[in-house]
Amino acid sequence: MSIAGEPPAIADPTKFIRANTRLLPVPLVPEIHLHVADEAVPLWSKTEEELGEAGLPPPFWAFAWAGGQALARFVLDNRNHVAGRNVLDLASGSGLVAIAAMKAGAARVIAYDIDNFARTAIAINAADNHVSVEARGDDLLGDAIAPDAQTILAGDIFYERDTAERAFAFLCAQAKRGVTVLIGDPGRSYLPKDRLHKLTEYQVPVTRDLEDAEIKNTAVWTLRK
Repeated sequence: MSIAGEPPAIADPTKFIRANTRLLPVPLVPEIHLHVADEAVPLWSKTEEELGEAGLPPPFWAFAWAGGQALARFVLDNRNHVAGRNVLDLASGSGLVAIAAMKAGAARVIAYDIDNFARTAIAINAADNHVSVEARGDDLLGDAIAPDAQTILAGDIFYERDTAERAFAFLCAQAKRGVTVLIGDPGRSYLPKDRLHKLTEYQVPVTRDLEDAEIKNTAVWTLRK
């Protein structure tokens, strides 16, 4: 039984995800495989049909977004940022960046996403990549208290004004505590570049179903000191 105001739960979200996605290597990070959808709109419609509710957010968990790909690549190639550390992956989606952190030697990774489907996808993807990632649904941009972490990873979260402002305030507060903050972003509208320092950039293969180009110039950033 669903709680008042919440959509009804899918009886078996794991089965739903496996039935509507394919396990494929990530273009920029081929050592990681994810359950991804071939197209966004059909899966979006199926999710709404399954839940019996219209107007749901897009299935962000079913794709390897450019910012996440770049950040995952950076973490795997620069393991000192996560190795031996407790790591938090903000708005994790598919779990791509969280999985990369574990493969790069993180002591523990907690992947946060308020979407129940995303948390299920994170668990499935982590298992299929033979790593352990803890998925949580706390809204860290609201009143939830973030756990102690030495590194926070944020892939592709600056696409909407309100979310971007709240996310950046959260990241700044954590950085003041001495936490390392790494951001992957392909130039979304609300990325505060003037307050960031670029570490590197990649040419990331993406799908036209999601983006306006087949290759997105995508950077990895940290907060200016």
